[in-house]
Amino acid sequence: MALHFASSSSFTTTLLILLCIFSASLFLSNAFQHHHHPHVARHNYRDALTKSILFFEGQRSGRLPSNQRMTWRRSSGLSDGAAMHVDLVGGYYDAGDNVKFGFPMAFTTTMLSWSVIEFGGLMKGELQNAKGAIRWATDYLLKATVHPDTIYVQVGDANKDHACWERPEDMDTPRSVFKIDRNTPGSDVAAETAAALAAASVVFRRSDPTYSKLLIRRAIRVFQFADRYRGAYSNGLKKYVCPFYCSYSGYQDELLWGAAWLHKATRNPTFLNYIQVNGQTLGADDSDNTFGWDNKHVGARILLSKAFLLQKVQSLHDYKGHADNFICSLVPGTPFSQAQYTPGGLLFKMSDSNMQYVTSTSFLLVTYAKYLTSAHKVVNCGGTIITPKRLRVIAKKQMDYLLGDNPLKMSYMVGYGPRYPQRIHHRGSSLPSIAKHPSKIQCSAGFSIMNSQSPNPNILVGAVVGGPDQHDRFPDQRSDFEQSEPSTYTNAPLVGALTYLAHSFGQL
Repeated sequence: MALHFASSSSFTTTLLILLCIFSASLFLSNAFQHHHHPHVARHNYRDALTKSILFFEGQRSGRLPSNQRMTWRRSSGLSDGAAMHVDLVGGYYDAGDNVKFGFPMAFTTTMLSWSVIEFGGLMKGELQNAKGAIRWATDYLLKATVHPDTIYVQVGDANKDHACWERPEDMDTPRSVFKIDRNTPGSDVAAETAAALAAASVVFRRSDPTYSKLLIRRAIRVFQFADRYRGAYSNGLKKYVCPFYCSYSGYQDELLWGAAWLHKATRNPTFLNYIQVNGQTLGADDSDNTFGWDNKHVGARILLSKAFLLQKVQSLHDYKGHADNFICSLVPGTPFSQAQYTPGGLLFKMSDSNMQYVTSTSFLLVTYAKYLTSAHKVVNCGGTIITPKRLRVIAKKQMDYLLGDNPLKMSYMVGYGPRYPQRIHHRGSSLPSIAKHPSKIQCSAGFSIMNSQSPNPNILVGAVVGGPDQHDRFPDQRSDFEQSEPSTYTNAPLVGALTYLAHSFGQL
């Protein structure tokens, strides 16, 4: 549209008005863009968030509700627990098999809860779905901890389950039940279960105070059991839980992590005192920088740094330094950088299910950035100043790689984007659904499909696979569980990271 000006004075006036409008709009956009990335998003983070939560419905065990959205699944494991005369129906299958492993299920629950605690206020319509995913787990964990000083930590014999390729609805492998107790302790899985129950109690504190109180009471009891009867659960249950979910890092990290969550959930000085007295012996300042289902030290450091940074708990001052050390190990170009990245820019920790560390690290980055921003603090890596914004940029780059900004131009989230893995290592997804094939598929009959090149018929929407190798390669082979298997603990921290990104780009 052409603009015509009658005189130089009216031109000047018009110019001033335009400048004022531009300045005002700039001010307003900056005012509302606190922490927002200024450019347009390349990805639909809200869509990815919706799908990352929906995935959990595909992992459900037990009697499925009428509002089940992943409709190719059916109820399964309806007699779980019968082997020990206890009700263990429900919970989640951890990954692509039909076993319920309590250790990673509890960690998944803790991380889903932390995602909601930090970012639930931004989730809008997805908040109820996220809380539903948490409650599906906590209802099960309450069943698994119903008897004092006992936790039922696994349903299903993993070796026998893995010898079959069958749908969870067809399961006929032994649903053996394994437990820890005073004679066979498991401080790692017990303290992680306490952390999960405590974190979830914070999630439900306002919306369901009765349930929240039940969770925190149980969390305290379970933590006392973890602390009093010490030992790694993979000592007494080695032939059943190893090599699947061996506690390689020991149980000290879970005791610190569990105490940190109980401190947050209860504000009881008993737990702060426990952390002050035991922190060093439980590895508070160890230099282990891998955060996942096995090792919780880094998560405990970040969580406890919040109490120092935001609640000004001075006795936890050192945890800011411990958390900073983790950050400095991650950031390329700093004097203490240790992290490895693929040529395409993906954080690479290990070849088996690497993407779990990408999502857990990205969550910690955006969460610690939130704490630092609120406290007006930065990270000093040997003279190199790392701002909260830098942490968010690193996390965004990792999330964008996962969603398709990578050398293969492939999304590693099933159902997101135009190109994603077609042959994921997942029994229920790879075999015809009950609706399409009502008759039973026997134990070994499914292997012909497992070994085939045909795409999975059931889309496990939101599933994030193990991901590419250290050279950004991804073969998309169903038999390659290291790269093609999804897991609940990969998605749980992703929920928080994607919520932050969706909000910061104005998509929520």
